[in-house]
Amino acid sequence: MALTSGTKLGPYEVVSPLGAGGMGEVYRGRDTRLDRTVAIKILPEHLSSNPEAKRRFEREARAISSLNHPNICTLYDVGHQDGIDYLVMEYLEGETLADRLVKGPLPPEQVLKYGIEICEGLEKAHRGGVTHRDLKPGNIMLTKGGAKLLDFGLAKPSSQSGAAASGLTLTSPVASRPLTQEGMVVGTFQYMSPEQIEGKEADARSDIFALGAVLYEMATGKRAFEGKSTTSVIAAILERNPPPISALRPMFPRALDNVVKTCLEKDPEERWQSVRDLRTNLKWIAEGDGAGTSSAVKHNPWRERAAWMLALALLCGLAFFAAGHYRAPSASDPVRFSVNPPEKAVFSGPPNLTVPVPQFALSPDGRAMVFVANASGADPVIWLRSVDQVTARPLPGTEHAQIPFWSPDSRWLGFFAEGKLKKIPVAGGPVQVLTDVSDAFGGSWSTDGSIIFAKLSSAIFRVSSFGGIVTAVTKVDTIMNAHRWPQFLPDGRHFLFHIQSGDPEHRGIYAGSVDGGIQKFLVHTQSGAVYASPGYLLYVDGDTLLGQAFDVARLEIKGEPFTVAEHVGRSTGFSIGASVSDTGMLAYAAAILHRGRLTWFDRAGNSFNSVGVEGDYSDFRLSPNGQTLAVSLVDSCSGLVLPEKWVVS
Repeated sequence: MALTSGTKLGPYEVVSPLGAGGMGEVYRGRDTRLDRTVAIKILPEHLSSNPEAKRRFEREARAISSLNHPNICTLYDVGHQDGIDYLVMEYLEGETLADRLVKGPLPPEQVLKYGIEICEGLEKAHRGGVTHRDLKPGNIMLTKGGAKLLDFGLAKPSSQSGAAASGLTLTSPVASRPLTQEGMVVGTFQYMSPEQIEGKEADARSDIFALGAVLYEMATGKRAFEGKSTTSVIAAILERNPPPISALRPMFPRALDNVVKTCLEKDPEERWQSVRDLRTNLKWIAEGDGAGTSSAVKHNPWRERAAWMLALALLCGLAFFAAGHYRAPSASDPVRFSVNPPEKAVFSGPPNLTVPVPQFALSPDGRAMVFVANASGADPVIWLRSVDQVTARPLPGTEHAQIPFWSPDSRWLGFFAEGKLKKIPVAGGPVQVLTDVSDAFGGSWSTDGSIIFAKLSSAIFRVSSFGGIVTAVTKVDTIMNAHRWPQFLPDGRHFLFHIQSGDPEHRGIYAGSVDGGIQKFLVHTQSGAVYASPGYLLYVDGDTLLGQAFDVARLEIKGEPFTVAEHVGRSTGFSIGASVSDTGMLAYAAAILHRGRLTWFDRAGNSFNSVGVEGDYSDFRLSPNGQTLAVSLVDSCSGLVLPEKWVVS
């Protein structure tokens, strides 16, 4: 049905045709009452002649008319005249994203800008109970004021029991580029979520999938899912993942890879669960590193001393561990570099340890590390730093975090905070609480989705990474024993842990199994241990990081230990200040304590007397009368803090 210039539809007058828009014809028009330019859309005959479809359309139109937002094309009116059903909408000047993409991919700043604006429009719609269901470049208008969403409420596949949704509420007042019949079908499917293709109900997460495909195309100029036919496109959506954006356009930040990858997860439960989470992460990437404030850091001598403890991180191949011991040395020397805390921040150790080391962990894929630090007197949070970047970013929602650990796929972080075991997607998103844990002493994440963790004076416990029932996987023999610092081995069924015992004969590293059937002694040591592929056990003796060959299949150590690094930090809680990636990268914290004697100085700075024995002192207090000195002396072997007292002469 075509209209001519001058045709009146209620108070609206047709001026000129704009072309096809969605499933109807679009015209430029004039609102004679308010004297403004509008877009008028004529509904197709199959909607106008179907009473059920018309009723559903009117319900949808009423819902969408309430979506007053700068990033949504405004619906002004719905009308019927002389057998013609029509919509009146905001007239937009600009081009669709589809037309823009014909010229090539967008630069990073535009991808992030438009992506954030699309999220803001979708967030408004989702809060209003409206799902777009057909988000694609042709339904996004780029104007001087930013991105605008068009065509909400596309018709869902009809069923025998009822009519399809109406399908037309907002549409572009700009002609779409002509497509072949096959292209029209494929183009529709290329932005549909797996659940939509399978005929399941679409929800907000379906829009998130489509937006992920749009972001991918904006950044690369290529569709995320391509094929020569509808069938091949559907197979790509259901079965395959597109290459990372940074692999096609290296100038894009790798963080965007993770954000888009999470959008395009096949399972809706694995995607961002709200557009707000997606928007937050896009803004985080767009804004870059936030500057710290100038307020003073709370004075804590141990946190200040910890600020320089993570003094050296070693980037190396596994031959570094084995060189001169079990195979030929690497042809190249290891690469070493230091990691410092963010500006105006200090590394934070667990608060339940008298002599803490920084809390940090390398990702299994070796591409990033996390650490806990507090900036400008704020609560400690987890910071994320990619190894190819010189700055770190804080992860929102991780306040009061302790002892972070990675999921095997490097996409999630587990941590402890406020008496809870929690997890958070590394790319950003809401924090999820898994279970209650007080006085945590380490956690580890298995390939089968299990998490094991330790508490102050207790056994090792197991819980699903989705939460649920907590079960013990080790047994504590006496009240003098504590099982701590668990770490899964590659098979996901066995793990390492440290037993702190009042009996030195029982103190050391053990291997356990998640079924509780194994509790095997490995080596006497005062620290926890980490496993390094392809078969080494790393642990600390005094302040020396040692390596020893380890048969992971038989759970047996072999040969003699060898030195990996010296002056390595270890806390009084028997934790090990080292972390290893699956790619052979090692990070360790430098020792915080140094042997010396307490020396008395006069006001001129001249030393005249020493007190006590040589040792590692963690604290000291002088009595009010100046006659007695109380100190904490750290035992070099056990790491325990021993109270001492001397009379000042």
